Amino acid sequence: MIEKGHVELDAVEITVLDEADQMADMGFLPVVKEILDQTKPNGQRMLFSATLDRDVDSLVKKYLKNPVTHSLAVEKKTEANMAHHVLVMEHGHKDEITTQIAAREGRTIFFVRTKHGADKLAEKMMKAGVPVGALHGGKTQGHRTRVLDAFRSGKTKALVATDVAARGIHVDDVSLVVHVDAPENHKDYLHRAGRTARAGAVGTVVTLATHKQRKGVHGLTARAGVKLRETAVRPLDKELVRITGAVEPSGISVEVAPTPKRERSKPGRSFRGSRARGGGKHKKRPNDRRSRSFRD
Repeated sequence: MIEKGHVELDAVEITVLDEADQMADMGFLPVVKEILDQTKPNGQRMLFSATLDRDVDSLVKKYLKNPVTHSLAVEKKTEANMAHHVLVMEHGHKDEITTQIAAREGRTIFFVRTKHGADKLAEKMMKAGVPVGALHGGKTQGHRTRVLDAFRSGKTKALVATDVAARGIHVDDVSLVVHVDAPENHKDYLHRAGRTARAGAVGTVVTLATHKQRKGVHGLTARAGVKLRETAVRPLDKELVRITGAVEPSGISVEVAPTPKRERSKPGRSFRGSRARGGGKHKKRPNDRRSRSFRD
């Protein structure tokens, strides 16, 4: 929008950067700095971030004058209300166990690594009789809104999501978070886990792992400062039911309403811009990320 000449930022007095650490992790810092450089140097700037280290700290030092830190995290209280488990199982039992957990009473968020994985798992749950919504970066805004509204209202009690749902989305009374795929790093673990035990509520966080994966999960959570309780489980055994409230799904396939044509998911697309001034083709710069597509 800036390069097309549609907006000018020299009169901007208040700038808010949300999820600053995630922006840095995804490589957007050069663009963020380019935007900040065009706002009023004496304006007010606010950064919302889970951490203020490394790249985010560079933004603080360069763009904030006499900054004041406000922390809303009550880590000790949250940890006291949150139980962390790793459920170790045979690989062949994972889908069955995941669906049994989804059929439980109470709101549950299931985190997977990819968009395709989210859609595939949601489809399996629907066929087993569990109403569920899928949320990821490949969905349109209209679809995301409908999925979240259904989850908030209780029409669906299970949500399958990529990490796009781990940040910035609040839904009351999520009593269980399930890492179907373990996150890539400890920060993502904490962000996912933070969807439960909010505002003083009690919650449970479960990571599903095979025998080969359990060691890696313990290493990940140790870096997050989380102590896990490890339990070996099988489909619908008493420990699985005790920890998660799992039940046998109805087996009656849930019919899915057709998605409006204009809101159907589209694969990731690369895109390019052109300079409004001069009318020439856009010339790619070394740090230009506009032609790169990002996946969840």
